[in-house]
Amino acid sequence: MPLYEHVFLARQDLSQAQVDALAAAATEIVESNAGKVTKTETWGLKNLAYKIKRNRKAHFVLLNIDAPTGVIAELERQTGINEDVIRWLTVRVDEHEGGPSVQMRKSDRERTRRREREEA
Repeated sequence: MPLYEHVFLARQDLSQAQVDALAAAATEIVESNAGKVTKTETWGLKNLAYKIKRNRKAHFVLLNIDAPTGVIAELERQTGINEDVIRWLTVRVDEHEGGPSVQMRKSDRERTRRREREEA
């Protein structure tokens, strides 16, 4: 089956529990249509480069998906209907990245640097 990366941005005023519920709903859509979500990452609340639907920040979530094309069409349709999601992007990939994504590694490096500065 084809492999996909699906990233969506949720409104800034949602709680983390609501963002997790959106990710769970997307996972349920994929799995109910014979697909599989292999990894879910929540990147947290990040600043946007420009306002999107009156939001300056957004919660970012990444899903690695192994599913047929029709499942992705249904996922994007459901995502478009949901008013809590302000943007999304689905990209077909040759293989999923092993381990944490670049965004997660970046935040780990930043935390390590902060600790080193505080200790010095």
